Parts: sequence; structure tokens; C-alpha cells
Amino acid sequence: MDAFSKKIKSINSIGRAIDELKSHINFDSDLQKALDFCIRAHEGQFRKSGEPYVVHPILVAAITAHISNDKAMVISALLHDVVEDTNYDLEYIEQEYDKDIAHIVDGMTKIVELREHELSPSSSNEKLLTSALTFRKMLIASIDDVRVLVVKLCDRLHNMLTLEALTKSKQLRIAEETLVVYAPIAHRLGISTLKNHLEDLCFYYLYPNEYKKVDDYVKKHQQMIQVTFNKFISKTKDLIEKNGYNSNDFKIISRIKHYYSIFLKMQRKGVNIDEVLDLLAIRILVKSDIDCYKILGFIHLEYKPLIARFKDYISTPKENGYQTLHTTVFHNSKIYEVQIRTFDMHKVAEYGVAAHWKYKNGNKAQATPNMNWLHSLEFSNENVEEFYHDAKLDLFSEDIVVYSPKGDTFTMPRGSTAFDYAYQIHSDVGNRAVECYINKVKKPLLTELRSSDIISIKTTDHPIPRCTWIDMVKTTRAKKSIKLLCTSRVREIDEMSGRNIVNTIFSRYNKNVLANHEVNALYKIPNILDFTKHIKRKIEKDIRNKKGFVARLKMQALTLKKQKFENILINSNFSINSVLFDHCCHPKFGDAIVAIKDGGKVVIHHKMCDHAYQKIKNGSQMVYCEWIKDRLYQYKTVVSLPNVKGELAKLLTFLSTHDVNVIFIEYGKDKYSHIQYCDIEFEVNEEDKEKVKHMLEKKVKLIEFISKDDAYK
Repeated sequence: MDAFSKKIKSINSIGRAIDELKSHINFDSDLQKALDFCIRAHEGQFRKSGEPYVVHPILVAAITAHISNDKAMVISALLHDVVEDTNYDLEYIEQEYDKDIAHIVDGMTKIVELREHELSPSSSNEKLLTSALTFRKMLIASIDDVRVLVVKLCDRLHNMLTLEALTKSKQLRIAEETLVVYAPIAHRLGISTLKNHLEDLCFYYLYPNEYKKVDDYVKKHQQMIQVTFNKFISKTKDLIEKNGYNSNDFKIISRIKHYYSIFLKMQRKGVNIDEVLDLLAIRILVKSDIDCYKILGFIHLEYKPLIARFKDYISTPKENGYQTLHTTVFHNSKIYEVQIRTFDMHKVAEYGVAAHWKYKNGNKAQATPNMNWLHSLEFSNENVEEFYHDAKLDLFSEDIVVYSPKGDTFTMPRGSTAFDYAYQIHSDVGNRAVECYINKVKKPLLTELRSSDIISIKTTDHPIPRCTWIDMVKTTRAKKSIKLLCTSRVREIDEMSGRNIVNTIFSRYNKNVLANHEVNALYKIPNILDFTKHIKRKIEKDIRNKKGFVARLKMQALTLKKQKFENILINSNFSINSVLFDHCCHPKFGDAIVAIKDGGKVVIHHKMCDHAYQKIKNGSQMVYCEWIKDRLYQYKTVVSLPNVKGELAKLLTFLSTHDVNVIFIEYGKDKYSHIQYCDIEFEVNEEDKEKVKHMLEKKVKLIEFISKDDAYK
């Protein structure tokens, strides 16, 4: 925790809080008016720690002023709890201040921060829903003004700094939500100061043992680290000055990787803390872009670089606006990460989107975060848990940068595939993708991408549903597009199948009976037998009312009969001799299936089979089909067999002829014995234990016989 956070954490009186606020912003009459009102409105209110409640909004305003010099944001931070926790309403805020401040306060109020007494325990199933609702409200409230998010993050930082006053279960609950919701949003906004503080505070509460290990290591080696740093910084400073730079033209800052980032690196790489290569880093700040590359040249000529770890985020900034050159070098048997950026880039790296307000009266920052992720979220989704899960996938991940063949950059989550990239370009490109080339080499579409890959996607002229790939892609956009395409294709297949099934039923009377009879909800016919029978009766009745005696005779052949073939049940008014499974799709038990009639036989296909799709589209005759969900019952037995060649084979042949599926067998424990004991576990479609036992006793001598259902009970 840095000096600023420690200072904020230690303040628990109104006077000290006010002094801290005034040290970060030029105080004027507007700010004084808001401060006086804030103190008056929260008079008599106290926090769990016992301190006056008003200390909280004043310190949130101080954190906001530290992050941003925007007066409206600081005033909004002072007033952020007034509407919710006091008798003053939003109209009063707008009347006394202005619409800009009222808008931010309204956004903060709409978030409806969960109060301590409303928190579900960490183990409760309710925690997902409450977090999802808070998260969704937060993003919706900030869609028109990102300042709402910045103030909210400052509010959450102070809550985390004062978390020790709450019970252990509430500490875990708030820390969990902060780590998966607030810290990733701070990352997306590019505010690394807030992101790092929030992550380390969450790390302290959620993983106390791991936190202590990292903290102990850093404290134990602090003096040695500082000495090492000083030598490296001094040599680097001399190197830069030797190459013509004045000491006023650049600045060198040292940093140790923040604790949670060290922990993540150890987990991801499977290494010890002393093996984390970028534990020690220096930042070199210069005045211009070209100076960054010149300094990089001096560094690489002086120290031996690890070329594989070089990253250029200046020419290709991250989506959150981050721009820096990263390189890793050897010096005196130590490994250092060197980050080179301009002074303006440093402001953006530290304060992200807030740098726009913090430095709007000074030099304009060179890059600003891309906020498209916020505007592209599908807030209309009624399932808030699904929205929460999908949005977290986009937020809570490390990024890679890849390129199109034309040089366009795409920022994607680590672990993304070429198929994800296709959907990043456009949903039509993803839907029609057939092959990809990564760095000009042909690769499978599900190949995982790495930073700096150049990807080319080849498409066909029609969409290709790949429903089983939904769990193999990384991005929310790809998952949603696959789901949408597959849902649309299933609906189309069901409607065409429904039409074909009805036309097949009435084919003796009319090859296309639906040409003269309108039927709604055709998609239900292949899936609901009762609905199929209802439609049949409805059309049958219409025909009988309109036609004469001859039509009635033809209608006699319309009765749907159940016809069972192993684990497939066919309902048809035609006699079916056999059921075959086509080799093109190999549907397995439980898969969605369709049945295409071919004379006296039926051919079963997977519902998403391309070959079947063409037949269905061409109007092939079809019948209603479904799996028979017969239950298999498991038994365990010990039998004795003569130790004679072929006895075990005879037993297994006997079991096979009685449809017994052997799932475990152990035989021959004592090879010198005249009698062998054989342990067998098997399953069979027979619930009556006595029947199964009697069947076995015809062939072998049973030593033990139990139903595994009985054993579990």
C-alpha cells in the first residue's frame, strides 16, 4: 500500500478528512458549500467503526481529487450518499448545484450500493444475483457519463481501506465482489493506481496466507532490492546522459510489482517468487515518442535483452489507452524489466480515463481509453446472472493484441482463438468462417492466439453452425453469436421438420396437405408428440368436413402407431421395418435427432447434421422420433468358476446374450487354485434384483450378489 492509501486509511476524524481533501484541490466557494451541506446532511450518522459517517464521503472526495481535478466529480463524491441516506432528494441537488452534478449523483444513487446489513454470506447462492444486479446498474448508470464509474471506484477504494471494521464473512463478500467487478473495471478505464490498490486489498482479505508469503519476501529482501535498484538506476542514468540527454529531459522511477500481480504470475507460470522475472522494474519517462525508441536502443546496446519479452505498446496501445515500451534485460546476474514512456503516457497509465480531467489544463494526454466495451454491452438481456457472467469474461482477463493482414489491431482476452478473432471482425465473418491462416500458416480455427499474431480468415457463402464450439471460444461476442446462430438454425430445422412430418402423415391423401391448411407453431411438431397428434386431428377434421365418402376412407390410414426399435421410438401411420443410423453424423444417445423416412425404413440423423439439413430442406418424408430413456441398473457380484480354460469366456458370452454390460471385472487372484473367484460389476435394463440373480444362478455359482442402489442406500 502506498503512502497516500496509508494516510487515507488512518484518517477517522472530520477535521483531518477536510484537511486531506483541501490538499488535493483548489478549494473555492462551490466546494465549501458542498462540504458544509454534506456535513449537515449526514449529521448524527455513524459507520460500523464508530467514526462519523461524513468522514467517508469527504475521503471519497479526497481520493477523487487525487485521481482527478474535475470539480463536478469531487462535489459529486461529497454528495454521493446524500440522496440515498438522508431526507434530501435529487431535485434539491439539481436546484442547489447544477444538472451536471445531479446527473453524476443520480448515477451513483441508481447503482444502489449493497449495504452491510443486506450482504449475503460468501457461501450463499444469493451473492451472484446481488452482485449481478449491482454490476448491471453500475454500468447502465455510467453509459452516458463515465465519471459515475470513476467516483464509484473511489468510493469502493475507501470501503476496502476500512473493511477491517466488518465481520469476516462480510469482508470476504465485499472483497470477492471488488476483485471480480470493480478492479477489472478500473483496468478497463486504465486507472492502474486504483486497480492495483483494489487488487492488493482484496488479496489481503481473500488469500491472507499467500499475501503474507509475498509480503514477508519483499520485506526481507527490501534493503537488498533497494541497493540493487540504486546501482542499476545510477548506471542507466549515466548511460542516458552520456548519449546527450540532460537530467531535466528524463526521469527514472523504480517499482516493485504489486503483490496481487506477483501472486498471479506465480500461479500462472508455476514459479516461486524469486523466479518472477519482472519483479523489479524501472520506468524511464521522456518528453517525446521518438525519445522512447532512442532510449530503448541505448538500453539494448548496454545490457543484454530478452528479446522474447519485448513489447511495443506505443505503436499499438492497449484498449484502455496504455502506451509504453516494455523490455527485459540482464545486469549483474539480475533481471530487470525496463518500461519506457513519455510523461504524458505516464499520466494515462496511472490515471486512465481520469487523466482527461486531471490534466485538462496542462498537456493533453496522447491516448484515451476505448470505451466501446461499455457501449457494446447488451443491457437488454433480462437474465442478469448471464449478463454478469458474460461481462466478467470480457472484463476480468488479460489482453493480447493481434493484427489483421491490413495491420488493423484487435485487443482480445488471453486464450482467444482464431474463431474468436473472426467474430471480432464481424458476426457474419465468424458464422461463415471455414479456415484461417496465422502468420501465413494454415491453422485450425480453434488455434489459440498469441500477441502480435497476424490472422487471416477465409469464409464460405453460407453460415455454418458450430454449436459444440461454444465452450471452446473465449469472448462473449463469439459465444453469443454461436448461440444465436444455433438457436436460429434449430428453429428453422424444427419448422421444416414439422412441415415434413405433417405432409408425410397425410401423404396418401395429399402430397402437400399444408398447402391448403394453415398451421401455427410448426416448430413444436418434432418435439411434442401430443401437439403433433393435435395438429393431425385438426387437419383431419377440416378434410372430413370439406370432402365426402372417398376422403373419409382415405382418412382411416392416419392413426399414429408406436413402433419401438431398441432405444428409438417411432410414431408413424406407416409400417416401419427397420431403423438405421447414418454414418455422416453418428448421433449418440440423448442427442437431438431427426428421422427421415426412406420407403419402409427410417434413417436417424443428428438434428444439426448438414447432410440431413439438405434432405429436410428438400422436403423429404419424415416421422416423429424420440429416444427411449430406459434406465440401466447396476449390480455387483462375486462368482466362483472352475480354473479351466474357457470358463471365463463362456460366462462373458452368456452375459452378452442377456444384454448385460460389464463395467468392471477382476479375475485370477490365485492362479494355483482349482477355483477362481471373479468380481464383476455390470449394468442391465432390469430393476427386479431377484430376476437378475435367478438369471445368473442358471450359469454360475453366486458367492455374493447385491444391487448397487441398495449399497448406496
